[in-house]
Amino acid sequence: MKSTISFLGGIIFALVVLVVAGYFAVKAGFVPAGADTKPTAVERWVANTALRAALERDTKGLANPVQPSDENLITGVHLYAENCVICHGASDAKPSNPAQGFYIAAPQLAEDGVEDDPEAESFWKVKHGIRFTAMPSFAPTLEDDQIWKIAMFLKRMDKLPPSVDAEWKQVPSVAGTPSPK
Repeated sequence: MKSTISFLGGIIFALVVLVVAGYFAVKAGFVPAGADTKPTAVERWVANTALRAALERDTKGLANPVQPSDENLITGVHLYAENCVICHGASDAKPSNPAQGFYIAAPQLAEDGVEDDPEAESFWKVKHGIRFTAMPSFAPTLEDDQIWKIAMFLKRMDKLPPSVDAEWKQVPSVAGTPSPK
């Protein structure tokens, strides 16, 4: 009994030491805070685990109420061009200057697409954003049906009907050009 209490006391003491050491590491500036510093393995694990859990919980039973049609897909293309292209690129998949500075890098969706993701997942990410990344929440600026149209476009980006694909190819590139230093 006494050895069990000592063992548990040792574990509690070790946890307290870790928390205190972590606190002082943060307060002393030893934890990187710059946007140009890659996240640590712990940061990535925490962020990815939290995101996966939130998506699993919040997208259950969530279905796109907007019917896939050329008109709705073209609206999705236009909304993407107005709101997403600066970070996620146009059909040429070339990143803009701001996108080149993001840590975690914003995927260039014409190349690193989300066609395999459920539409509900894309809807959630656009609506709520993703914490600790540059992905903002569009809930304050877009209606749900607009966000669903973006999600619908993203889901079908690799197999768009010809008229929609032509519209997508007309979205101007935002490819960045290096500034002279």
